[in-house]
Formats: sequence, structure tokens, C-alpha cells
Amino acid sequence: MTDHRPGSEQPGHIPDGSAGEDRWLLVAVAGMLSFVAMLDMNIVNVALADIADGLHVSAPTAQWAVLGYQLSVVALLLPVGRWLDGVGMRSAVLAATAGFAMCSALAAAAPWAAWLIAARIAQGAFGAALFVLMPVLALRSVRPEKRGRAMSVPATLGPLGAVTGPAVGGLLLDHLGWHAVFLVKIPFCVLALVVAWRAMPPDGALRRPDRRSAADALLVAAGVAALLLALTLASGRPAWLVLALAAVPPLWWWLRGPGGRPVTGVLGVAGLFRAHGAVLALAAGFAAMHYVVALNLQRDHGVSATTTGLTVLAFPLGMGLAGPLGGRLADRYGARPTAVTGAALTAAGLLLLVPLGGDWPPLDVAWRLALAGIGMGLNGGPTQALVMGAAPPERTATVGSTVQLARSLGFTLGPALATAAWGLAGAANGVHAGLAVAATAACLAVPLLALPARRPAAGPEKTTDAASAAHR
Repeated sequence: MTDHRPGSEQPGHIPDGSAGEDRWLLVAVAGMLSFVAMLDMNIVNVALADIADGLHVSAPTAQWAVLGYQLSVVALLLPVGRWLDGVGMRSAVLAATAGFAMCSALAAAAPWAAWLIAARIAQGAFGAALFVLMPVLALRSVRPEKRGRAMSVPATLGPLGAVTGPAVGGLLLDHLGWHAVFLVKIPFCVLALVVAWRAMPPDGALRRPDRRSAADALLVAAGVAALLLALTLASGRPAWLVLALAAVPPLWWWLRGPGGRPVTGVLGVAGLFRAHGAVLALAAGFAAMHYVVALNLQRDHGVSATTTGLTVLAFPLGMGLAGPLGGRLADRYGARPTAVTGAALTAAGLLLLVPLGGDWPPLDVAWRLALAGIGMGLNGGPTQALVMGAAPPERTATVGSTVQLARSLGFTLGPALATAAWGLAGAANGVHAGLAVAATAACLAVPLLALPARRPAAGPEKTTDAASAAHR
């Protein structure tokens, strides 16, 4: 018999809605922190020139204020996910949120570049923990039959943070300076800390990673960092893709060891590997589209920055409107059909961009982006519910980390592939080639999600059934 009294929970567990209680306040915390963590991925980009001037450093040095955070996040996702499977959820949320806020304050107060870069690398470590924790927190805060709606909150607000980051950063930069780009996240973190402290029951304490875990973290960090650097630098010079070969030895060594085997075992659960592929493909398609559209409107068609921003805003607007609907549809009709429908709409919107003529009227671009955004909104929560619901209960943080890694690699891979296609196709056809890459990536996600799992399910596939798939 399980004891559910306060303080008796197992590490990594908070009471879920199975007893009839839904904790929507905690779902809101998950969404808010997902928004903040993804906002931080893009908001600093617009301030790099001001940071370089303010700290008297070169532009490539200032660029590490972004790269340091991104590298730290992506490199530590898998080790952090493995570690968080064995610690208390409340303690982990409080520590990650407080550390993220503290590093934001340190970055804003940086008197020189080395201080700023160190603060951003440390903030990326706490950001990796937030990325892993948020879907797990949403999953465990509601009853299984409400899982689609709960997962749609962080799955929608996270990407919205990414696409609104440049606009928010520009406003802060114009009126308050580059320090405000880092300080703006602190009030959200403080609010999340207060709510989590009061609403989450006490559970297991944090524990220090053992020596084996530290060694696994170094191997994964080395491999993923090499891969991410190769993809990032290849957008300027494709020859940098050779650097990706350096990722193979450490990742292979890790996969063969005790740290990697549980991760590969989890991905062997029916349908999980294909779902991860769909997440990566949709992220790559979205990132490639965003890169090509913004660049083409401003550079090749002379559209103002304001008009470009309003045009591209059609995508997050459609996504924000469709996100809650996607969760409701998943709870009523099943996660998989809703996710497939969303992926198909996203693919349709991106495909309609490819044959656009040379004029590129912003209105014609906007409604196609809105259609793709609606698809992403319908897809995000159901796909997250499908993946997290199929995860073994003792490995939810690990699955959360693998999903976030797939999404992060997709965000990095998309622009690199679009740039390569643009260069190969030449100036006359580069835009169409870049958009074709985006549309192809989105189209790949449809069969990846639509194909049934190898192991047959007993009964209709709903979000309420997904958890049992891990044990069959």
C-alpha cells in the first residue's frame, strides 16, 4: 500500500491527479518556466551589438553570451534527465528556478565579458534542468484524462517564448539597455518560486551526482557540444560539418556504458523513437522556415523590420490560439490522431510557401504562416502527452530530456540545412530551396507520428492509455 502523506513521496514524484485532484496552478508554473527558458534562447541575440559595445569586446566574443547558454543547455540535457529521475521534484524545481534567476542577475551585473560568459554557461545548466522538469511537472499535476490539456500548456508557451524573444528583446533594448534583457526573467522566476514553494508537497531532497554520473555528463557534454558547434558554424561554412565526427567517440562510449543504456532502453518503448524523430523534424522545419522567411522579407524584398515582425508573428498567433484546442482534442479523441492532424497542417502551411512568386506580399505569407502555426499548436501538447505518457514512471525525467534534446537539435539543424540548400541552389532559387527543406522536414513528421506502434494497444489510443504502453 502506498503512503501519500506529505513528506512520504518517493524521489522524483509529486502526487498526481489519480486521486481526483488536478493541480492546474502547477501546470501554469510549468508553462511560465517553459516560456522563460525558451525566451532566453533568443532574447539575447538582439542585444549582442550593445553588449559588445558596453563591455568593449569584439562581436564574436559577445556571441558567446548566446552560445554559452545554448551549449550548456543542450550538452547537459541527457545527464540532467538521468539525475533528476532519482531526486525530489519540489527540491529540483526550486533549485533550478532559483539558480536560473540568480544567474540572470549575475549576467545583468557583469562588468566584463568573462563574467557574463561564465554566468550564461551556469544559467544554461539550470536551464537544462528546467527544460527537463517542466513536462514532467505538467504530466504529474493532473489526472490522466486531463493530460493532453496539461501538456499543451508548456508545449505551447515554450515555443511562443522562443519566437517572441527577439521582439521583447528589441523593446527592452531600445528603452532600458542590454542589462534589462537579462533582468526581465527574474520576476517570472520569483513568482514561480513562490507558487512552487506553497503548492508542491515536500519530497525527497537533492543529491549530489556520483562519480559515474559526472563522467557520463562529461562524455555527453563533449559529444553534444561538438555536434551543436558543427551545426551552428556550418551555417556560415559547410566545411564545419566535419566537426560532427568528433561527437561520435564520446557519445558511442557513453551509449555503451551504464549511463547510456537506460536512455536507449527508454527509447525502445513502442513508438517513442519515431515520436522523437517527429519532434526533431517539426522543430527543424519551423526553424528553417523562420530563418528563410525573415531573411528574405528584409534583405531581398526591402520589407521594414516592423512589417517583417508582424508578418512572422502570424505563426505564434496561430500556435497560441490552437494550443489549448489541441489539448482538449487529445483528451477527447486521442493524442495520436490530434498530433498527426497538427503535423499535417504545419506541413501544408510550409508547402504552400514554396511556390510563392517573386513579390512575396506579406499578407500572402502571413496566412500561410498562420496555418502552419495552427498545426504546431494542435501538435505540441498531444505529441508531448503521447511521449511522456508512454514513459515508464521511473524514467519520466529521462524521456523529458530526450524530447528536449530532439527539439533543440531540430532548432539548430533547420537553419543549417536551409543555408546549405540556399547556397547549393544559387541566388535565384535559394529561397525556394530553403523553404522546400522546411516543408520536407515537416512532412516527415506526419508518417513518423501516424505509424502505429509495433506492439498493439488494447482498446482506443487515448492519452489516458499511454502510460500503460511502457509496461506491455
